[in-house]
Amino acid sequence: MSDMMATQAGDAGAFRDLDLSRVPSPCFVVDEKAVEQNLSILSEVAERSGAHILSALKAFSMFALAPLIRQHVGGTCASGIFEARLGREEYGGEVATFCAGYKDQDINEILTLSDHIIFNSPAQKNRFLAKAQSAGVQVGLRINPEHSEGEIPKYDPCAPCSRLGTPASQLSFEVLNGVDGVHMHTLCEQGFEPLQRTWTAVEPKLAPYLGQLKWLNFGGGHHITRDDYDRDALISFIQGIRRKHGVEVYLEPGEAVALDAGILVGEILDLPMNGMNLAITDISATCHMPDVIEAPYRPALMGEPETGTTYRLGGPSCLAGDVIGDYTWTNPLEIGQRFAFLDQAHYSMVKTNTFNGVPLPTIALWNSETDDLKIIKQFGYDDFKDRLS
Repeated sequence: MSDMMATQAGDAGAFRDLDLSRVPSPCFVVDEKAVEQNLSILSEVAERSGAHILSALKAFSMFALAPLIRQHVGGTCASGIFEARLGREEYGGEVATFCAGYKDQDINEILTLSDHIIFNSPAQKNRFLAKAQSAGVQVGLRINPEHSEGEIPKYDPCAPCSRLGTPASQLSFEVLNGVDGVHMHTLCEQGFEPLQRTWTAVEPKLAPYLGQLKWLNFGGGHHITRDDYDRDALISFIQGIRRKHGVEVYLEPGEAVALDAGILVGEILDLPMNGMNLAITDISATCHMPDVIEAPYRPALMGEPETGTTYRLGGPSCLAGDVIGDYTWTNPLEIGQRFAFLDQAHYSMVKTNTFNGVPLPTIALWNSETDDLKIIKQFGYDDFKDRLS
């Protein structure tokens, strides 16, 4: 997450037409037409460039939309055994699995679920290479290009002493023995230019080995569906790599699948005063939008004016830092009033938790073209209790 997300999620789009009282609170509402529009863009990029595009489940795992997603992209990328199983069971197509460290007891099942298995280190690759080859699964090695484009250190896989990927300067023919392709993930919600700079930095380090590779995987973080993304440059870039080096190219967008496609609806519970206007809501930053605290970032409020009455919004949990931010309304707030944060389909839905016993948000699917609204899943006490002992 980054400040870029907050500034570029300011357009409510079709959600302006949705009556927020139609759903329970709190509730994630995903617009399937917005997801479809994003997928159409990704499908066009894949067709024109020849790239394989996989949907990153770590960012958006709403498998109710799997039938739609599989129509437009070639499969999914997973971050471990559970996501690999979800990708295989619900989405179909290719499954590419990367994990920073695989367990012995998981590896056989992961190999049955995956088309590509990507290792984080030569040691892990060597440990499981024979099993992967015996299973007919293509083997990848994640590399660290040693070129940083991340804006926030904790989200930068190329930060000093990063645990993610084998430094490109440590590559050798021995290290790449048995490897079908290399994977690199260096971006976070960024445009084309950082990808171009990364490739310029790492291509000379990879040059001696490209002739023995079948594919290159540029990971995720590509905001391909953003209006200002230079998609023509990306297409030309991919075509050039495929032509020059004779390799297949993979991309693993996550945010781009669900960008600007979902909101999180909340309700005002109380309006205390302590040095400024405060508002307690049924949306918790720590439980429902953890990146607000972890990144940190300020999610955009739907319909926020430039001037009016400002409140500091916080959640119902006991965490003193469960604060979402300061927001402005044209008129003073009222108890029971509904509101919504924008662009919450990706990385919020997948990271929710039940700290303090705070209920999980309902998940709803809305069609902005037909106005059809479906409650996909509601959570209750059992979802909280079943995680405990």
